[in-house]
Amino acid sequence: MHPTAVQIFDTTLRDGEQAPGISLGVKEKLEIADQLARLNVNTIEAGFPITSQGDYDAVKAIAEDVASGPDAPVIAALARCARGDIDRAASALKGAARSRIHVFLSTSEIHRRAMLRASEDEILASTAESVRHARTYTDDVEFSPQDATRTDHDFLLKVVDVAVEHGATTVNIPDTVGYALPHDFGVLIAEIVGRVGDDVAVSVHCHNDLGLAVANSLEAVRNGARQVEVAVNGIGERAGNCSMEEVVMALATRADLLQRSTQITTTEIARTSRLVTALTGYPVQFNKAVVGRNAFAHESGIHQHGVLQDRLTYEIMRAEDIGVAGAQIVLGKHSGRHAFAKQLSELGYELSDTELARAFTRFKELADRKVELTDIDLEAIVADEVSASADDVFELESLQVSGGTASAPTATVRVRRTADNVTIDESAMGDGMVDAACGAIRRAVGIEARLVTFNVAAVTGGIDALGDVTVQVDVDGRHISGRGVSTDIVEASARAFLSAINRSVRLRHRVQTVTDTP
Repeated sequence: MHPTAVQIFDTTLRDGEQAPGISLGVKEKLEIADQLARLNVNTIEAGFPITSQGDYDAVKAIAEDVASGPDAPVIAALARCARGDIDRAASALKGAARSRIHVFLSTSEIHRRAMLRASEDEILASTAESVRHARTYTDDVEFSPQDATRTDHDFLLKVVDVAVEHGATTVNIPDTVGYALPHDFGVLIAEIVGRVGDDVAVSVHCHNDLGLAVANSLEAVRNGARQVEVAVNGIGERAGNCSMEEVVMALATRADLLQRSTQITTTEIARTSRLVTALTGYPVQFNKAVVGRNAFAHESGIHQHGVLQDRLTYEIMRAEDIGVAGAQIVLGKHSGRHAFAKQLSELGYELSDTELARAFTRFKELADRKVELTDIDLEAIVADEVSASADDVFELESLQVSGGTASAPTATVRVRRTADNVTIDESAMGDGMVDAACGAIRRAVGIEARLVTFNVAAVTGGIDALGDVTVQVDVDGRHISGRGVSTDIVEASARAFLSAINRSVRLRHRVQTVTDTP
């Protein structure tokens, strides 16, 4: 049997961004959207336009700028079952070659009682009116009954029937709180697939609260679902979403059993994962399936012996299939700008002259401390120096630390305020060098920020490896992520701390409406 295609609907930029501490600007969202287009996803859910001007601008920019044509991804925008939401989504999507409005409404008894205070009849009426209204803008309308897996079975089927009757072309069944178990979820999906017929696609959107998002999604596919909603690295609210890379590679690796395929360019998976990690500040655990640092690593002697004889002894996928190259180009302090630019181009980065100049300056600075820089180092440099944001309010110009076991650690920083090009020098003592550096930065920027979480990892191996620090910082009760890279851990920590502060400043300027989503 020839495998049947499964549509990949990527919600990294919408549901993924709702993970605590993630706040992507328009430029960062565009960069991820361009990469998702290279990955060849079928649909990019670009955002939730009604929530803020920033989200509206990002959806509009993606709709206008991401590759067009018959093979370009569909650009989707989320909207509640409300006319204002739908109108705003349609406005943001105007420039897209192919667009979809994704409307949703809570249907479970607890959501209707605690959040909406709406009767079943009111839910049915709102579903009908909203799908009809969305169809006045586009013939591609998706409907989601939020918290479907905790909705009364018969009522859920009524809602699905109404959505299809009034023009929904995709019906998405969200396991909003990760409540479903694979067998029961598969039975439900099979029933809905049989009910809606061939003209309507059944989709699934599974959360990972019980660690079953991928398993539930695959069982749904096995029972006829034609679309799976995913996020890169599985990011998202609470325990996250169905992981894009895991469900795609499961379908590719076990096509013998599942008899399904995707159009994903799998060699772009690793790069997509690294880009999302860099721009969100959410690290990938070492043992994460498919894209984790240890996914293709072997330490056991028995395993090493087997892999050396034949990789298939302990590897069910090839690293090359997800874009992890065996050999890497290595640059050093004697490399010139041309070689640096050429290597970045081969890695897929297209930088402006200004961005290239900044990245090259940072490269030379780090090359003086590290003998060799690999492709992974270069990607870390670009993500940290260029993609951080051209809108950063503060830049770290210098950092000096002193002290140790015999005296209290002291840090002195020079921070430049970009708006008026003023430099600010401040010093602080701390319990350790990282604490002192963060204290000096707090004084320099005049913002009370408290370090909540701190994670450090080596970008590559070796004693001179770049340190990759990710942090979460509490500013005004909101947790914001930041990331910094340097051969010096204290400097990387300071850069990550300042990165989070810059994100918090940008976030203050975005007017947001608190909403619940599928």
